[in-house]
Amino acid sequence: MVDKRFFPPREPLSLHALLAAVGHDLSAAEERWLTLTVSGVDELHIAGPGHVALAAQPIYRDALMATSAGAVIVSPAMREHVPEGAVPVVVNQPHLLFTDLLEHFYPASTRTLMAGGNDYGLGQPVLERDVVIGPNVVLGPGVEIGRNTVIGANTVIGAGVAIGRDCTIGSNVTIDCAYLGNRVVIHPGVRLGTEGFGWLDLGKTNRKIPQLGRVVIQDEVEIGANSTIDRGALGDTVIGEGTKIDNLVQIGHNCRIGRSCLIAAMTGLSGSTVMGDGVLMGGGVGTSGHLRIGSGSVVHGRAAVTKDWPAGSKLAGAPAQDIRDFWKEIATVRRLSKGEKQ
Repeated sequence: MVDKRFFPPREPLSLHALLAAVGHDLSAAEERWLTLTVSGVDELHIAGPGHVALAAQPIYRDALMATSAGAVIVSPAMREHVPEGAVPVVVNQPHLLFTDLLEHFYPASTRTLMAGGNDYGLGQPVLERDVVIGPNVVLGPGVEIGRNTVIGANTVIGAGVAIGRDCTIGSNVTIDCAYLGNRVVIHPGVRLGTEGFGWLDLGKTNRKIPQLGRVVIQDEVEIGANSTIDRGALGDTVIGEGTKIDNLVQIGHNCRIGRSCLIAAMTGLSGSTVMGDGVLMGGGVGTSGHLRIGSGSVVHGRAAVTKDWPAGSKLAGAPAQDIRDFWKEIATVRRLSKGEKQ
């Protein structure tokens, strides 16, 4: 969701006025464009009557049919799936129009997140008792820090961030657009809530898609030195309770990591990777994004995961495959290289 603590929107306006403001063709306008008041944008499954949502591809059909959004930006192929209560805006390039709306509602001038920018009415930081603040720490407006938490030297915590109790935040950490639970350990050099890697018109104009989501770190998570966790594009990037992340790990926007997972160093998870509970991931693993790895799976080091895998999978290789098939292939290649018959 787009959290107003981090991204305050412009004042609400009619759908007609909003589309006019971004230069959209109004020739197909209908009466509901004038009567629908838009207060923001959000994902299909959580958008309400005052929100605009996006449904550009067939994979979003079910979510589109169930949405409560006031208006939806859709491709012509998705028009028939728009529910009766939503106003359809049909365009050939729905992502481009949706990005126009994001930039209008949440202009770059309101996305200066680190401390020192506009406080948006959040007020002064709030610290519970026995919080320890190291030298040269910068706290943005509205920051909340729980009892017995320690913040290391030179760390910068952006506006609106909330950190739970008994946490340890190392030195030279930056945290934006994030909520941290209790007993979280963040090692030096970690970057939480950085912009996700989202672009349109690839290889041409490389137009940036505003990244307006959050990072949610649940209780007892530990994140190793110099790891980076990007905030969601619209939704949340979530790290589940008790998960431990090694040094130099990159987690892309909208990833959802389950409880009690272990992720070793040099791993890179592309956006919208979803991992179940108790997944073990070796060093240097990569995922291609928009895929699921089931609970209890083991992904061996240097594997490249390119598709969904069910719970309990054991994977190796690039592209990743069941580890039994992987070792069979290795054995076959060795026999062939020695001139042995099958």
